[in-house]
Amino acid sequence: MDSKFNADFWRDRRVFVTGATGLVGSWLVKRLLKAKADVICLIRDWTPQSELVRSGDLDRVTTVRGDICDQSCLERALGEYEVQTVIHLAAQTIVGIANRNPGSTFEANIGGTWKLLEACRRSPRVRQIVMASSDKAYGDCDVLPYTEDTPLAGRHPYDVSKSCSDLISQTFAHTYKLPVCITRCGNFYGGGDLNWNRIVPGTIRSVLRGQQPVIRSDGTFVRDYFYVEDGAAAYMHLAEQMEIKPELAGEAFNLSTEIQVSVLQLVEQILSGMNSNLRPVVLGEANHEIKHQYLDAGKAARMLGWRPSFTLEEGLVRTIDWYRKHVDSQTTSDSDLPRILRPAA
Repeated sequence: MDSKFNADFWRDRRVFVTGATGLVGSWLVKRLLKAKADVICLIRDWTPQSELVRSGDLDRVTTVRGDICDQSCLERALGEYEVQTVIHLAAQTIVGIANRNPGSTFEANIGGTWKLLEACRRSPRVRQIVMASSDKAYGDCDVLPYTEDTPLAGRHPYDVSKSCSDLISQTFAHTYKLPVCITRCGNFYGGGDLNWNRIVPGTIRSVLRGQQPVIRSDGTFVRDYFYVEDGAAAYMHLAEQMEIKPELAGEAFNLSTEIQVSVLQLVEQILSGMNSNLRPVVLGEANHEIKHQYLDAGKAARMLGWRPSFTLEEGLVRTIDWYRKHVDSQTTSDSDLPRILRPAA
């Protein structure tokens, strides 16, 4: 599969997107608009720094103001706008915040998922639901890479929230025959990520300011990094495949470039790509995080004909270019920086 979409499938299609102001959501909406879909976005918080707002794409979609945990709002939106395809991205995505505030994370990630699925169950026009889980749903496993058969065994708040929402999605598929598919992706990165405590945007911003980048962990944590435009294309491709193959309902798919990169290696690659001689400051303070994980994406290749379009190197080039254009390292002060805790639900 290349990065093209099925124009006949998406043209005028009513698509409901949660988490549209987040990193992946902003790029997904951009792609859906290019496909001439009729996009409806659930927006909780006003985040003017979001790529969705900055690009002007927000003015081209229908917005429903509400919270992912408000089931009556969800049912109203799905019914009144006659939604056909739902792509659920809304979540509290920051591990540190989950550790400090598990209740709000469970409410958004677990409660928001079952309430949306129950609203979909009551909305007969919904034909596809793509639910974004995470590789963190697997928890910490000694056997690598993770396949879709790896047990969902989160232990810490964020991981548990994804394990639970993943299992709830499977429940609605198998018990109620709801047309749900689940995606489990690695760590997303790309232009428009304004969570500066994440390693990619934080490192790039530091270099643009001439400051040493900071690594919260000891730098040895290994992750599976996934470029945001690949993610947006994959979600749309999965929805297209669900229309052709309704038997996919209930299936989960790992989406990955199948690489293993440590945090320190990633930072070094960014520094090299920006021609910087700065050296990172390694704090070694991270806790309650998985040390080593990466995904096997063979099932998506076999059953969906999917493969990523961008290597890590290509994705980082595009990401660095986005931040060079949109981050003013000379005039932006800490007090001016956006304080986004999660994609708006």
